[in-house]
Formats: sequence, structure tokens, C-alpha cells
Amino acid sequence: MIRLGYPCENLTLKASTNHTLRLGSLGEERVRAKVGQNLADLERILRWNATRGFGLFRIGQHLIPFASHPAFPYDWERAHREDLKRLGALAKALGQRLSFHPGQYVNPGSPDPKVVERSLAELRYSARALSLLGAEDGVLVLHLGGVYGERNRALRRFIENLRGEGEVLRYLALENDERLWNVEEVLEAAEALGVPVVVDTLHHSLNPGRLSLEEALRLAFATWHTRPKVHLASQDPTRRPGAHAFQVSLEDWERLLAALPGPADIMVEAKGKERGLPHHLRAQPVEASASGPKPTA
Repeated sequence: MIRLGYPCENLTLKASTNHTLRLGSLGEERVRAKVGQNLADLERILRWNATRGFGLFRIGQHLIPFASHPAFPYDWERAHREDLKRLGALAKALGQRLSFHPGQYVNPGSPDPKVVERSLAELRYSARALSLLGAEDGVLVLHLGGVYGERNRALRRFIENLRGEGEVLRYLALENDERLWNVEEVLEAAEALGVPVVVDTLHHSLNPGRLSLEEALRLAFATWHTRPKVHLASQDPTRRPGAHAFQVSLEDWERLLAALPGPADIMVEAKGKERGLPHHLRAQPVEASASGPKPTA
């Protein structure tokens, strides 16, 4: 079987786990109000997902806005521990796998020590949130970041700066991107850190390196000890290469199904969120066979 999910918000419910505020407004009362919104909407989304056949959800990075910032006004772990524990138990009971995906500003391979410090702080917050949620199969997805004209040095810095981050490495999975790091290069970093690889199909189509999609997925799946995760997206034809369309095309969906080497969790990265796959595809269960996943009749 494969399971489907989507990131951060639900357009049908008008619910989001990414309610935030400006850094200049970082007072305790305002932050607590935003966190309350995010946690309430997370519960609504989890309950909705369980009745609509979705088994994955990516939590917005601003679940606790600015939690990794030195100016954060209170002990967020202590204040929200019980709510996170309750929501994590709910997710588990409803069969929902949770994840985070920090943005491109998180770059542990940067040559700037301040960027590295901020990046590690954000990753520690994300990993800590997954731990407080009790997300045993949770995933913290990260790109390798920039190359700064020194690809090998950037890769070494990335690896060395993450080696001692035990809680982060517990959840970390590395993802290819559309310009700088292909799947084969990401596999090198993942092997050094002992973490799995997420293949993004749109990124791979733009930056395949020497690997076909089938080869990339086979190599990436071998890095997982839990169910492998894949990102699926289609190109928005009106925007720059790598921009996500509102919905995944039937062609891209079928291409992925034909290439999958076995069961997987597929994060549908579309602007349409829960509407990111056409309805007839969302409603169609998929099972894996010896010859690869095929739609069931």
C-alpha cells in the first residue's frame, strides 16, 4: 500500500499550522495565541484526514512561531508539552505520520558560523517538537543548501556540523533539489550521517544527474528503516522551473507509480494541498506487488 499526505494547511477547512507573527511582535500573549490557533487547527486537520484517507501530514514550521529564536519569550517546551503529547497520541491513534520541513534558510553547510548556529537551532526545535509529539516515525526533511563555489567543502561542513546532533539525526531525512544537489550527491551525505533520503520527483526531473527515477527511488528506499517517503509534485507551466502546480498531473502520478520499488508514503506537494491530487486518484487505494505498486481495481 501507499499512503498520501500534504503539507501545512487544509484549504477545505481553512485551517493552518503556520499561523505566525512578526518578530517585532514577539510578546508572550501574542505568541501563545498563535500557538493556540496552530494546535487547534492541527487537531482539526488530523481528524479530517483520518476520515478522508490521508495518512501523512507535514506540520508548518511556525507551529511554535520563532521557537528557535533567542528572543522567544517563554519556555515553549514546558508550556506546550501536554498539548503536543495529546496531539501526538491522537495522530498515532488516527494513523497519521507527522513531519517537518524547514525552509531554505536552514543551511548547516553554510560557511557563515551565524547561519550554522541559527540553522541548528531551528533543526533542534523541529526535532524536539517531534519528540514531544511522540512521533516515532516522524521525519525532519532537509535540503543540503548552498555550494558557495566549493561543493566538496560545503558537503563536508554540512556533515560535520550535523554529526553530533543526536535528536536531529533521529528524525532527519535529506532531500534532493532542482539545481544544486541531485539524488546521488544527497545519498553521499545521507550515508555519512546514517540518515535516509527523500526523492522529490519534480526536483529529480530537473536535476537527475546520472540516475533514472527508478534508480533514484531504489537507492533511496534502501536507506530507510521505516516506510520510505517520497515527494510528488508537478511543474506549474506558468512559473519558473521547480514551481509547484495546484494539482499533480495524471502523467506525473502514473510515472511515480510505475517507478516505485515498493510501499511508500507519498507527500503530495501541490498548491492545492488536500486537493493536490484529482479526486478520482485520491479515492483510489494503491497496493504494492512484486512488480511494483499498482492501482487496485
